[in-house]
Amino acid sequence: MKLPNLGEINVGSKRVLVRIDLDVDEDYSRLELAEETLDFLVKNMAKVIIIGHKGRPKGKIDKELSLAPISSVLGGVVGEKVNFVGDIIGAKAQEEVDKLPDGELILLENLRFDSGEEQNAESFSKSLADLGEIFVNEAFAVSHREHASIVGIAKSLSHFPGFRFVKEVENLGRILDAPQKPVVLVIGGIKRDKVEYIKNFTRMADKILVGGLLPSYFGGMNPNPEKIILAKLTDDGFDIAADTISRFKEEIAVAGTIVVAGVQGKYEDGIHKQGTLEVFKAIVNSKAFKLAGGGDAEAAITEFGLNDKFDWISVGGGAMLEFLLKGTLPGIEALL
Repeated sequence: MKLPNLGEINVGSKRVLVRIDLDVDEDYSRLELAEETLDFLVKNMAKVIIIGHKGRPKGKIDKELSLAPISSVLGGVVGEKVNFVGDIIGAKAQEEVDKLPDGELILLENLRFDSGEEQNAESFSKSLADLGEIFVNEAFAVSHREHASIVGIAKSLSHFPGFRFVKEVENLGRILDAPQKPVVLVIGGIKRDKVEYIKNFTRMADKILVGGLLPSYFGGMNPNPEKIILAKLTDDGFDIAADTISRFKEEIAVAGTIVVAGVQGKYEDGIHKQGTLEVFKAIVNSKAFKLAGGGDAEAAITEFGLNDKFDWISVGGGAMLEFLLKGTLPGIEALL
């Protein structure tokens, strides 16, 4: 997969639309992952127009989901002022873009305030593209979505992945190209759609360790007992049981590659963190290539102080799983 190289082009005085994952709450650490790309654009005197979304406003304006508070956080990341524009493709946005000086940045309002974003509406995509001359995708976490700001814009503008985006593809690609066997997927959380991922992952994983609330979604039926190990839960259902922790540790100890997606229990309340903590400690103490992804897994890893023990921590949960299953994403295809 040969992605175009942002570092090889002249961005000076060019209007550059940068799609960033801004769907964050109190933990803004994920925004720092866009720092290298933003610094490059500012240093090389691009006119930087940051776009992104927050929450699920379903095409309607919701002041609680405005991106206004994030402008100052982004400013702290790049060490430059980021002016917020309370518009997306309207006259105010166009006015602010037209007068944007070289080497400065603005942030537009939540893309999902317009229904055209999630619908990947051609008119919305073109209106966004009209604001810029170059498009940069630095939002790997949402690149499994066929949305206007992920795939639509790229049809009209010169397009490039951000520097972090490229690293995501390279590190996740290691598992696809030549993974060290056995490959063990450690999956958890509460999202029911992960059940389909589990069934599909039996094609590439040697063992799939299933915790969180996910075992309860199988209705007592294991579709592949040889590969899938469904956790037994504690009586209250908020953590995996002690014998399951031991069973999971056995598989982790002999793994060559480990992929973590989600947590094993309601670790954040402190009472039910044993499963997640012990499983994650077993993972970092193994000799396997260790990769994790998704907001919950990332938050737990940070809380336990294990960040530097993983070989790679992906910004994407669903995007990571989609990429590992299909070898690509709509957002990647749009950049090729």
